[in-house]
Amino acid sequence: MNILRMTLVTVLTGVTGAASFAQATQDSAPAKKSEPPVAVAGQFVEPKAGPATGETSRSDAYYDFTMGHIYEQQYEATSKAEYATKAIEAYKKAYALDPKSPVIGERLAEMYWKAQRIKEAVAEAQEILKRDPDDVQSRRLLGRIYLRSLGDLSAGSSQSDVVNKAIEQYREIYRLDPSDTESALWLARLYRLKNEHDKAEQVLRTILKNDPENELSVEQLTQLLMDEGKSAEAVTLLEGITAHSPSPVLLDLLGDAYTQAHDLGKAEQAYRQAQELDPSELSHQRGLGQTLLAEEKYAEALTVYQKISDLMPDDSDVYLRIAQIYRELHQLNKAEENLVKARQYAPGSLEVMYNEAMLYQAQGRYEDAIRVLSDAVTGIKSQSPVQPTRRRSLAILYQQLGQLYRDTQNYQAAIFTYDELGHLGEEEDRRARMMIMDTYRAAKDLPKALQAGKDALAKYPADPAIRDSQALLLGENGQTEEAVKILRAQLRGHEGDRETYLNIAQVYERGRRYKEAEEAAHAAEVLPGQPRDNEMVWFLLGAIYERQKFFDKAEEQFKKVLAVDPKNAPVLNYYGYMLGDLGIRLDEAEALLQRALQEEPYNGAYLDSLGWIYFKQGNYVASEATLRKALERESHDATIHSHLGDLYAKTGRNDLAAAEWEKSLNEWRHSLPADVEPDKVAELEKKVSQSKHRVAQKSTSRDPKP
Repeated sequence: MNILRMTLVTVLTGVTGAASFAQATQDSAPAKKSEPPVAVAGQFVEPKAGPATGETSRSDAYYDFTMGHIYEQQYEATSKAEYATKAIEAYKKAYALDPKSPVIGERLAEMYWKAQRIKEAVAEAQEILKRDPDDVQSRRLLGRIYLRSLGDLSAGSSQSDVVNKAIEQYREIYRLDPSDTESALWLARLYRLKNEHDKAEQVLRTILKNDPENELSVEQLTQLLMDEGKSAEAVTLLEGITAHSPSPVLLDLLGDAYTQAHDLGKAEQAYRQAQELDPSELSHQRGLGQTLLAEEKYAEALTVYQKISDLMPDDSDVYLRIAQIYRELHQLNKAEENLVKARQYAPGSLEVMYNEAMLYQAQGRYEDAIRVLSDAVTGIKSQSPVQPTRRRSLAILYQQLGQLYRDTQNYQAAIFTYDELGHLGEEEDRRARMMIMDTYRAAKDLPKALQAGKDALAKYPADPAIRDSQALLLGENGQTEEAVKILRAQLRGHEGDRETYLNIAQVYERGRRYKEAEEAAHAAEVLPGQPRDNEMVWFLLGAIYERQKFFDKAEEQFKKVLAVDPKNAPVLNYYGYMLGDLGIRLDEAEALLQRALQEEPYNGAYLDSLGWIYFKQGNYVASEATLRKALERESHDATIHSHLGDLYAKTGRNDLAAAEWEKSLNEWRHSLPADVEPDKVAELEKKVSQSKHRVAQKSTSRDPKP
């Protein structure tokens, strides 16, 4: 665009933009009509100069200022450097004519910044401050320049340097003009950026002392408190204000604070109030949807997110949440449909890919899940190493990918993946070492698991999680006393000891020292906490009682768990299998297993339990189909092979039965010491022996007599 072709609208806009300067000149000079720029032969020319009076200087300055503003707008419209240069030259002329005008100085410095001449912009503002250090307006200008420079640090300054310079300006502004709340809020934000939370909090509380209803200050202080994990203080602050001045923004923040404090019921109420006051603001609906999802109120959460999707049909995050809800509702086809939409609007999104892999895992499509996560890892690794989220994203992907390899019994691939996780940093290395220990245990290679634990302790001797993991491995190896000694050294005499007591109970249970196991579990049970904190305690007590054939006591403990968590799949499975193995209340046992499989449809252990119940019911067709599915998931499980052998024997396929029993015995021989159940092994050996005897008898009966 050429200045000759400017429309009248553009010119008028430029002239209007100079109103602040015009007002400044009117405040200090008599009213006088100055001659406007005149277009001659298509060019703007200045009117002939009159006598060099003060009024003429201001008039000329006004003309140059106006031309500068027009050129500035031309630069914004075209990004052509020539207009930036012309704007700066015009502003400089105006400033030379009226060097005391803060308006002209501000526009000149601003134009320097727009033209990416940051040093000159800063120098211009600093020059003003040299003449008058208490010039608040110039400090505001310089502060704004530093703030904007935070987004463009190509000039070589570090973020920390720029933040410090900005803080210096806003601190002086706040000192010179304590009523300037906007600048005080910027000062608080800058302190937060530097993690100087105490200073930020002091500024914000000073503002609120003078103006208790200042919503922006309350908002910032709330966010600051939540950053520091002080959700209780944030809740108290917001409850006090929203009780008499219920603002949608503050109610939304109150919902966030309640969420951080794990009070989801009150969070839901706060988001609903915010939504009622401002139905058009989608952030309130999003907060409500997330809370309902966390509360497992899936039907209500689905309704909220479907409303949002109607208003924002191209928002990938909404479709992602809907997919998660459908996955929880076990409507996997609908979950996949919404993931396709999420991927359409956010191709390459890591979160979408992660959820896609989780869906495939829920569908039993492990190869597809591994492929998606592997592609995600490749994509992240191709990014620059300095990407701030790269390490965290890779850690999440490696962890889940390793778990998938374990689920498919590809233990070597799992260990390789965890090794990659360990290369990301010390925190990841600690986690990876524990996962490698557990993977070797799952592969029934206890010597390598113990060696991995020994290596981990050599590097991190004081790490409590690694010490716990190594102690549990020692317990698996029958070294009960040594394991318990390590764990008891972890006890600290407070509620944090619950997990340690549970680990001690597990070690004793694995060592078949049930009295000590029960005592340790009860020691965990009496520690302060919520009922849900004791789910694992009751589950473990149930298992301890079941091992001792105290079935009524075991049932009592399992019912305690299900009272606080009706969807606890491991307990549903254990409880149902116990009833089925006893051959009692088989319909109830089947219902328990069906509930467990609703949560984990492809869990091999749960499928085995259900297949065994079908067998007890005499439903041999369903039993065989279910046991075969279980064996697809857990091909090295001794119990599944044994159950399938019993089914074949019951249906007259004795050769197949003998083969499965032999496989079961072989798996028992490779089991961890603590996993071996001597009575079941003895029973299997008897069945195999009898089977071989029958085969020998048949062979003898077929031989012709001499």
